[in-house]
Amino acid sequence: MDVTSTLLHTIWTSLGGRADQTQRVEITAQGALPSAFPVTDLAASSMAAAGLAVDELRQAAGHDASRLAVDRRLASLWFSSSLRPQGWRVPPLWDPIAGNYATRDGWIRLHTNAPHHRAAAEQVLGSHADRAGVAAAVSAWDALELETAIVQAGGCAAQMRSAREWASHPQGQAVAAEPLIHMQTHSASGRAQHAAAFDPTRPLHGLKVLDLTRVLAGPTATRFLAAYGAQVLRIDPPGWDEPGLVPEMTLGKRCARLNLHRPQDRAVFEQLLADADIILHGYRSDALERLGYGADWRRSRNPGLIDVSLDAYGWSGPWAARRGFDSLVQMSSGIAHAGMLWQQTDKPFPLPVQALDYAAGYLLAAAAVRGVTLRLTGAGALQARTSLAQTAKLLLDQGTDNLQEPALPPESADDLAATIERTIWGEARRINWPIALPGCPASWQHPASALGSALAQWETEAR
Repeated sequence: MDVTSTLLHTIWTSLGGRADQTQRVEITAQGALPSAFPVTDLAASSMAAAGLAVDELRQAAGHDASRLAVDRRLASLWFSSSLRPQGWRVPPLWDPIAGNYATRDGWIRLHTNAPHHRAAAEQVLGSHADRAGVAAAVSAWDALELETAIVQAGGCAAQMRSAREWASHPQGQAVAAEPLIHMQTHSASGRAQHAAAFDPTRPLHGLKVLDLTRVLAGPTATRFLAAYGAQVLRIDPPGWDEPGLVPEMTLGKRCARLNLHRPQDRAVFEQLLADADIILHGYRSDALERLGYGADWRRSRNPGLIDVSLDAYGWSGPWAARRGFDSLVQMSSGIAHAGMLWQQTDKPFPLPVQALDYAAGYLLAAAAVRGVTLRLTGAGALQARTSLAQTAKLLLDQGTDNLQEPALPPESADDLAATIERTIWGEARRINWPIALPGCPASWQHPASALGSALAQWETEAR
């Protein structure tokens, strides 16, 4: 099998799907993003797995199986940005001091996009006006010492490790012992989707998705679910914002705010969860437990709930509750180090896109849709989870010796969607969706919107 087929087989069977179903997938277009790793193959295969899950659901509702096509070039573009603003700009993605810095004995990455994460880094390094000041402060530290100090201060940092070092690290060993996607079903009762009311053109129509995710992976998953008809309600705490990502990631969703430390907001949240079909959360592994909303509570409140979750560094091991993001996991797991060797440079060389986030997002979406199928067929309510570190392992396992394809051609006008999306920031175009499933086009009922722009309630009728 080629790399894309190998990845798709691994992902789909990890989701509990039948291996022969992957034969209905056609990968179109040629070329690859420049990387030490098969990033474009990961993009095409993870999106294909999510598309397969949608078609499997249609089959479970009594409709014929279809052949699925995924354009690898468009998949790579959706792993970067699908939005093309017309006459306006998306704010910068990165805080001015976020990035890689040389320590006394190696490299470290600081992730400071959130104000409280920057404050934690400054608590350790001091406040500096620019990157030069931060670089001077970092240079006085050993990498492990600084990583430990920032993490203990409540911040986000990652020392650059090689793949060999990660494999021998206690957290790397914990990740290696976990499945790519942990799938577990339990007895379900309550609301279920009925085949008689099923719309094969909008297979997720009528389903309510409670979105407790941030940044990229989880929002990628819920954007996919919205594309096929689900009603997605995203909940953020007061004050949280992602200005560089919101226009990209809130497509198809309504976005509200709740403070889960306030009794009245907790009551609203608990009713939303009781009425949801799917909950998708991307907080640290113990975050909902600390709020009193652990897995057992969620199941007791809503026995039929499809419960899908993501964390950064895995669900066991000493770093199970560590804060993390795609760029940090690339540093920890050996990806940035392997890229450095591949590029023949003396600095960390990351993936060309935030591929761990996006791929994990489509794995989460595929798991959620498989959960709908399982519930429809009476197999029970699904709990599924994965991590960015597991997605990194999936990529690392492919090695760096299979990258013979030419570079992807540049984007052209043919890639742009024919319709304009009218957002609150201005008009924009969305590039064409990579997945072609006959009789089941992706479409979004809501344009991208600001966080907190909607009420924390389900729409009267799911669109």
